[in-house]
Amino acid sequence: MGRDMLRRTRLGVLAGVGGLALAACAPAGAVSGAQPPRSPSVSATPGAGSATPAITPSATGSTPTPTPSASIGKSEGTLQVLTFQGDVEYGGTSSRVNWVTPFETKSGCRVVKLDRVRTSEEMAAKLRGGTYDVVSPAPDLAGQLVTEGRVAPIDTSLVQDYRQIPKRLRELPALQRDHKVYGIPYLWGVNQTIYEGGGRKGPEALYGASPAAIRDTPLSIADAALVLRRTEPGLGIEDPFQLTPVQLDAAVKLLTENDGPDRVYWQDPLDVIRPFSAGTIRIAEASPYYLDLFQRAKRPVRTPAGAQMTGSVDSWMLTSKPASPNCAYEWLNWMSSPDAQRPAAAWTGLAPANPEACTGRAQRMCEIYQVGDDKWLRRVFFAARPTKDCGGQGGECTDYTDWAERWKNLVK
Repeated sequence: MGRDMLRRTRLGVLAGVGGLALAACAPAGAVSGAQPPRSPSVSATPGAGSATPAITPSATGSTPTPTPSASIGKSEGTLQVLTFQGDVEYGGTSSRVNWVTPFETKSGCRVVKLDRVRTSEEMAAKLRGGTYDVVSPAPDLAGQLVTEGRVAPIDTSLVQDYRQIPKRLRELPALQRDHKVYGIPYLWGVNQTIYEGGGRKGPEALYGASPAAIRDTPLSIADAALVLRRTEPGLGIEDPFQLTPVQLDAAVKLLTENDGPDRVYWQDPLDVIRPFSAGTIRIAEASPYYLDLFQRAKRPVRTPAGAQMTGSVDSWMLTSKPASPNCAYEWLNWMSSPDAQRPAAAWTGLAPANPEACTGRAQRMCEIYQVGDDKWLRRVFFAARPTKDCGGQGGECTDYTDWAERWKNLVK
């Protein structure tokens, strides 16, 4: 499974690339691939005397269901976390970037394992080989985890700030199944076409004859499908992430028509910044964060006005058999709070799911992503894992494996 790397590499290291002064625009620090020195390499076992957990695995071993509770039970003392690089910082990169220690102080739960990965493939492998209480997957993996029963439904009454999150984000298909909630929105972003040069361009220009930079993930097929949704209405595309075989063929054809040696398929943001800085590429698929960086560096980079966009929401989920369910719920509470999402948004260059976080260091991110502007948000089609049943809506669609195979053939 592909994973877009819109912000997994910090941009502070990009100062001076091609003469572009980006350091002043970027958050401080750099993502570290190192594990916290305090984290053991094996799962910790909660001590005796733990309170009754907030969720209880069923005797048959199937996906557990929430047991509604008035409050979260007594801390088991430990927590094991799996997430993406940059989404959780513990102070190892910079003492100013730490939202793990405040959680431990507040909850009494110690994060004894914090594993951070760069792709959904790595995350899936970690889940197969390790034990975790909470996980923060991208939408392409989240849908698979729900289908396989590897994550548990969440009792949202135990998540204090859940109702502060906009309904549009709370009710995304990627986070719900059969009227049960599986994910608490954390950070979100969108994919835009950005370009430099004269004249107005639409998103379809990304697939024209000019050299372009496109995200290296099968889900980029959805961006091409979104263009076809407007330019070829006869295809009947409604959701760009749920495509019939004919619609998938059309989207891949659009991607293929002008493919060539000058096109960049990128995972590392440097692969967008460098060619844009050097002028070898004038159009790319990127996030509003990168558009803002160029504009603040006085580069005439724009995005098509009023265009529809694809987006992605990272969420927090409970694993199906957490060793520390009460600490897991404490974590869901903390990571949905403004105090956790504020530094996370500022550090990652993404928008916080909780608008109450839009102050201080996160204010700029909220302005870039126009948090609170429902009209702007309605232009976004948020990612969900492609499925044969068209996302549970019925019909005959293609699934993620079909997308991955077509993408592999395109990006050789």
